[in-house]
Amino acid sequence: MHAVRINEHGGPEVLEVVDVPAPEPRPGRLLVDVAAVGVNYRDVYEREGSYGGDLPAIIGVEGAGSVAGTGDRVAWVSAPGSYAEQVVVDAERAVPIPDGINDEIAAAAVLQGIAAHYLCTATHVVQDGETVLVHAAAGGVGQLLTQIVARRGGRVIATTSTEKKAEVAREAGAAEVIAYDGFADRVKELTGGVGADVVYDGVGAATFDESLASLRPRGLMVLYGAASGRVPPFDPMRLEGDGSLYLTRPSIRHYTAAREELLARAGEVFGWIAEGKLQIRIGGRYPLEDARRAHEDLESRRTTGKLILVP
Repeated sequence: MHAVRINEHGGPEVLEVVDVPAPEPRPGRLLVDVAAVGVNYRDVYEREGSYGGDLPAIIGVEGAGSVAGTGDRVAWVSAPGSYAEQVVVDAERAVPIPDGINDEIAAAAVLQGIAAHYLCTATHVVQDGETVLVHAAAGGVGQLLTQIVARRGGRVIATTSTEKKAEVAREAGAAEVIAYDGFADRVKELTGGVGADVVYDGVGAATFDESLASLRPRGLMVLYGAASGRVPPFDPMRLEGDGSLYLTRPSIRHYTAAREELLARAGEVFGWIAEGKLQIRIGGRYPLEDARRAHEDLESRRTTGKLILVP
């Protein structure tokens, strides 16, 4: 089968399409014919070596497809080696795909949809009337977060890098769209000097300091990614000095640790999609052989929405 493998850590150029033997499932695991693969920033971290692991390695963890021998359609968020034509998925981590949702939408929605779900229903339970700053609101998670927060009655202030992306954020439900340059001051202006109740920041190093400065006293900073690099160590006393702020770094594995929670979150996300309450924008479809180009486009911030690979 074809798969995308890395033999060393580095830039997109280390992604190599190779022929490898098909994986063999063990008891409790499913062999799945992959229909679509989700491309995520965590794949970039894996490629660069931030996640460690043995080499050579087939990267990726998210996708959708059909169980070999049964045809049952499933999606997954945590199956290593997903950049391939076939992958082995732990049966306890396989999520059934409802009728009416195709495999590409399922692959585009499952990881980022679940992430957006727990970020604004569990990490912080967004309340009606709260002001929420969403960074990279035209990106995969950002668009979904904006939609869900707006549906819960939150006022979204979105950051984007271009006017085209600003339009995407407005379509998702953002009340205000601002540029990154001096965004903390703009948030304070838009909130009458008070600041945001919560900031959702998947950008990391480049936005972290201003994100803290955007918060109201006792506001919450949710750092869920590091697209621009990891945040350097800092003195926790800064949180007190900036207004007794809260800071959390959530991970999907801790919000889907039990199968019941995984299915509940995925089920609600798929339900919203089926009912037309949550729109999934696929920003790019690439053949599996073009994984390098997908990573280049993702890292250059040229895209909006979710990128997928199609074996």
